[in-house]
Amino acid sequence: MLVVIDMQARLLPHLDGGEQLTRRVATLVRAAQLLDMPVLVTEQNPRGIGGTVDALLAHCGAGRRIEKQTFDATLAPDFVAALPPAPGPLWVAGAEAHVCVLLTVLGLLRLGYRVEYVADAVASRRPADRAMALARSQQEGARLTTVETTVFGWLGSHVHPRFRETLALIK
Repeated sequence: MLVVIDMQARLLPHLDGGEQLTRRVATLVRAAQLLDMPVLVTEQNPRGIGGTVDALLAHCGAGRRIEKQTFDATLAPDFVAALPPAPGPLWVAGAEAHVCVLLTVLGLLRLGYRVEYVADAVASRRPADRAMALARSQQEGARLTTVETTVFGWLGSHVHPRFRETLALIK
């Protein structure tokens, strides 16, 4: 399952690399959709900071959106109920790297999940906060990965029937 944390329209312009983050997360979401990978999207206080950015909503397909008021999504019962059984791998991306993404990653690890923290698909307002989040998540047991590694891992082989379509997302 791909977990997309708080990619909200009012938040993204304030992030270091917010436009690139949106493109990277959109690539993950579109690849997940092509490969029938479930997508779970969170929105932190959407009444206050708006909903998920339109560029992602168009590609979420059957993805499920969970509204939350806690920074750690695992404290939201609807989020936990939407997760597959542990210890299956979860790929996590979104914003902000050092707050909601990191705290959710730590919560998922406590619940027994194998977490793949997609390092080039997370952002914070300050680069130092993002760097700290990546280091902390790795210290706690998450594995760092990238968008391309994730997508090629999902494909498994160039003989996958959706290889060409998925490769086009990367190029």
